[in-house]
Amino acid sequence: MARIADRLAATRRRVVGRESERALLHAALVAPEPSFCVLSVFGPGGVGKTTLLNTYAALCTELAVPCVALSGQELEPTPEGFRFALQRAGFQENAIGRQVLLVDSYETIQPLESWLRSTLIPELPGETLVVLAGRKPVAPAWRADPDWQGLVRVLPLRNLSPDESREFLERSGIPPGLHPELLASTHGYPLALTLARDLYEQQGEAAFRAPEPSPDLVQQLIERLLDDTPTSLHRAALEASALVRVTTEPILSRLLECDESETRPLFDWLCSLSLIESAQPGVSPHPVARDALLADLRWRNPDRWAQLHRRARRYYGERIAEASEREQQRLLWDYVFLHRDNPVIQSAFTWQDAGAYADSPRPDEAPLLESWVEKHEGPLAAQRFRHWWGHPAQTTLVFRGGEGNAPLGFVLWLALERVLPEDRALDPLVDSALAFVESSAPLRPGETATYFRFWMAADTYHTVSPVQSLVMVNTVRHYLVTPRLAYSFFPIRDPARWEPVFAYAEAKRCPPAESAADGFPLGVFTHDWRVQPPAEWLRVLGEKEVAGSTTQTRPTPAETYLVLSRPAFEGALRDALKHLDRLETLAQSPLLRSRVVAERTRGSEASPQERASVLQSLIRETATGLQGHPKRERAYRALLHTYVRPAPTQEKAAELLDLPFSTYRRHLAEGIALLTETLWLQELGEALK
Repeated sequence: MARIADRLAATRRRVVGRESERALLHAALVAPEPSFCVLSVFGPGGVGKTTLLNTYAALCTELAVPCVALSGQELEPTPEGFRFALQRAGFQENAIGRQVLLVDSYETIQPLESWLRSTLIPELPGETLVVLAGRKPVAPAWRADPDWQGLVRVLPLRNLSPDESREFLERSGIPPGLHPELLASTHGYPLALTLARDLYEQQGEAAFRAPEPSPDLVQQLIERLLDDTPTSLHRAALEASALVRVTTEPILSRLLECDESETRPLFDWLCSLSLIESAQPGVSPHPVARDALLADLRWRNPDRWAQLHRRARRYYGERIAEASEREQQRLLWDYVFLHRDNPVIQSAFTWQDAGAYADSPRPDEAPLLESWVEKHEGPLAAQRFRHWWGHPAQTTLVFRGGEGNAPLGFVLWLALERVLPEDRALDPLVDSALAFVESSAPLRPGETATYFRFWMAADTYHTVSPVQSLVMVNTVRHYLVTPRLAYSFFPIRDPARWEPVFAYAEAKRCPPAESAADGFPLGVFTHDWRVQPPAEWLRVLGEKEVAGSTTQTRPTPAETYLVLSRPAFEGALRDALKHLDRLETLAQSPLLRSRVVAERTRGSEASPQERASVLQSLIRETATGLQGHPKRERAYRALLHTYVRPAPTQEKAAELLDLPFSTYRRHLAEGIALLTETLWLQELGEALK
């Protein structure tokens, strides 16, 4: 019986060319002292970098040299994330003897380049070889550094030669009569050659009888592949894989709404395609193929694209709510990936070229950060910064990169509920924000409000830049993972320029929270997360993208909640108890728009009658939950005979309980208090989601 290893070996035998590249690593592996420590392999998408790394891994196996392969697309671009990926893959940072580390998609972890050069790689054992494969070579700083000059080798990958391309076609079983046409049209581009092979295997010579040649051969070949997928479900699987960053069986099942028995063969089929690359965990299309697949889907069937987009958002939203902190970060990347082509987002972010990563600040970096504040916002703002640095209410992230991983920017935010009266007197901006909260909808017990008091890139301040984009992404993560977040305040220079962006993001300009006391006016944008919680916010943004909206107009009605104070909540609950059997009266209750009810319905699609029924059931179930506890039994029985299964009058209820009326009233008051406390805690606790 053939083994998977046999199939892999057969695949590797179909690899042609790259003899000099293979010989280069072979010589380094067998040499007593390699001529280089770092090999930078670079070339455009589809030129065969991943295939070469697979060849390198096979070579290591042949020579019994330990080898670990990572993909930049699959790891968190921070030092901690990289070390975690190494550990998970079994890499030995203290190994004795020759070992190889292969890193694919190196361009996606450029924020770590300085750290890799100055910290991680120098710490590795001297016989370690590191291969970095990406679309660009390593930064010039590697070769400019006298210590690295002799230890780095740069290896550009080109298209295959005509002879190598012809050999590829021969090994693929493509008739010689088709070779001249394919050699002329592919120019030896490996991805195009592999797509041509797949087409021939599926359709034979008829695949190349196109009425006209296309200037975009990859697009043309992919369109032909789509036309010849085994079934419509296979085509849908390929399209779904192009939408999401990484495709696994669970997300493919959700996107296609298939059960496990249907999903597994579809996933296996995806894995068999040459345009699909392995990822961790799962698979993803080659970037060139992904762009072509998505362009075709959005042009041909925009409704289908929108449907897949909604299902993916729903899947990630559910997973983010349940995941660990590290998993949340990865899922957030997956979620953001869905919005990468949005024109509004593109105008306010730079996603691909971030040269920094988030880290905790060092105590000795305070003077540097303060100097940036003074440079961009003036001496009064610098005084405020000194006050908040080290304060219990503040949290600071520094964004590092470049030589020595020096700070390139930072963000400092405040938990406003931890701000003291004497702090407010020292910072008018914070005082104005708190006054706004107190006058509009005060914080309830356990709730928090965030003020992003200082944030900037060292050189470019608030203008669009890689550091500014990292600040924005980290604020989104804060919104999603902060328990009981009620308000957020975000100050920014040139608010008129940014207003369309914040309007799109459902944040409103808040003039009452603005102040020019520092001599440097900033616009402040705010969002009430109790009125529009993170899950609903994400849904609205997703619907805007699907609808192609670039304004604050919602494509579909958004759910809003009433942020009831404790007394208002208690009063509304007492009224609801009095009319518990009358759904038409309950339909007027403000509790229908409380979080505890609204999140148990179908959101904005639920009618008032449906919500009233949910409120009725919720009250009855919560009251019943008091049963069985010795100290609560009397209170439960009083609630039962007064509201859940009511006697004609309270006097009759007292008789049923065989209690004096005054004792009955005391037990009823106790029951109402217990019911109110239980539901109030649920109302607050729902904000954790």
